[in-house]
Amino acid sequence: MNGAQALIQTLVNGNVDVCFMNPGTSEMHFVAALDDVPEMRSILCLFEGVATAAADGYARMMGKPAATLLHLGPGLGNGFAMLHNARRSFTPMINVVGDHASWHLKYDAPLTSDIVSIADPVSKWIKSSASADDIGPDTAEAIASALGNPNGIATLILPGDTAWNESTVGPVLHIPPPPAPTFKQDAVENAVKAISTGEPTAVVLSNRALLEEVSLIASRLANGTNVSLFAGRPTGRWQRGAGRPNIRRIAYPIPQAVKQLEPFKHIILVDAHPPVGFFGYPNLPSELWQPGTQVHRLTEHGEDSAGALTAICELLNVGPELGPLVETERPNLPTGEITIPKVWQSIAALMPDNCIMSNESLTSGYGSEKFMSAAPAHDVISGTGGAIGGGLPYAVGAAVACPDRKVINPQADGSAMYSIQALWTMARENLDVVSIIWNNRAYRILEGELEKVGASADTPKAKAMLDLDNPELNFTKMAEGMGVEGTRVGSIDELNTVLDAAIKKNGPHLIEVLV
Repeated sequence: MNGAQALIQTLVNGNVDVCFMNPGTSEMHFVAALDDVPEMRSILCLFEGVATAAADGYARMMGKPAATLLHLGPGLGNGFAMLHNARRSFTPMINVVGDHASWHLKYDAPLTSDIVSIADPVSKWIKSSASADDIGPDTAEAIASALGNPNGIATLILPGDTAWNESTVGPVLHIPPPPAPTFKQDAVENAVKAISTGEPTAVVLSNRALLEEVSLIASRLANGTNVSLFAGRPTGRWQRGAGRPNIRRIAYPIPQAVKQLEPFKHIILVDAHPPVGFFGYPNLPSELWQPGTQVHRLTEHGEDSAGALTAICELLNVGPELGPLVETERPNLPTGEITIPKVWQSIAALMPDNCIMSNESLTSGYGSEKFMSAAPAHDVISGTGGAIGGGLPYAVGAAVACPDRKVINPQADGSAMYSIQALWTMARENLDVVSIIWNNRAYRILEGELEKVGASADTPKAKAMLDLDNPELNFTKMAEGMGVEGTRVGSIDELNTVLDAAIKKNGPHLIEVLV
């Protein structure tokens, strides 16, 4: 058994059985070893950013890591933006990065680079295997690190000779389980004191705290006390819709967010970052809470939010009754002229129960809450670190993780172009994804940001840097060129018909909406 075979078998032994990859010469022994370990599912991606984002989407839905296989430093660099998002969502992931044979590094060949420096900002664990015998133990250590509390990205660097040399150690057969999550008793007591003041208190939930199990306990707390529940922004996965608590989302625009949080004297963070502005703007605050408001940390990511909230309920003698839960209110299908709110109305009317929404609609998402807050039960995954281009490949990962659930991908046009290659992987793997591309022919979100920072857009050069209509992007043709059925719609009635048909059938479909 060579080192590559030991690596793949150790991954599978650790329940890491999917690898999104874009390999090169240094990784050929890994590729050759795939047939020796049939339990490993290998998925080819045409760009490393698709591979890393797909692994992120997969892990968010499965709660366990996928692996990626990347080609040296440049390949890791190509995947870096989506790894930034994965770090912000505390995604467990194993990056396997090929490197030159150890004895070849001294020659400074063209692809030689400082892989550790590229990996460091996004990795909680980095190691380069020194020999084929080290690969099994190093891989087991990587899995344990990725699944440790908090979860994170482990990067294993694989010199070519360690992959092709014989391993006398072989794979590691036992991977230690992750440590059980805990919570801090003093943080619970501090939160109880804040709530017991009777002053208006906001509980901000994010990440794992927006999974159904935890949010229902938060609903119990809200029903028995004066606290109000908010969803932090951004968050890696949110289980929402029918049968789940109706939690208000903190607004993206700073003035609206400040107004939302203005009444509260206490803010309790549950697996959430303190609510701050996404950017700094002239004459606007960075902190979204009022001076004098006290911000309390209940749980960090990786801690037991369910246990901490339950402990608060017990100390406050809160009963078992839940607060109001969402009741499905499917809207009627819209008619008439096509508008962005009507597209969301159509989605809410037609979406199946328990679907997954890989949402990167950006400016086209404004106003969606009117329809999606009362939609059937569904999961939402979206970008967490501000790097755009994740929507399409997150949908790839989610569809691989949950093949029995429909994935719907409302997708902005500009950010789709960052990772359009994901469509090819959808076709190759026959993934059940409906992508809805909002084609407004502009970086519309940047037009708004230009105004917010006080810069002028009323000049030809500035306008040209934000438009996408010269030449026009034709997503239907791009989809068809990568094996995905594509349809361009220009009326809301046409969208209703096409979306209904796409949802009812299996396999990928792209709908281009001209708005």
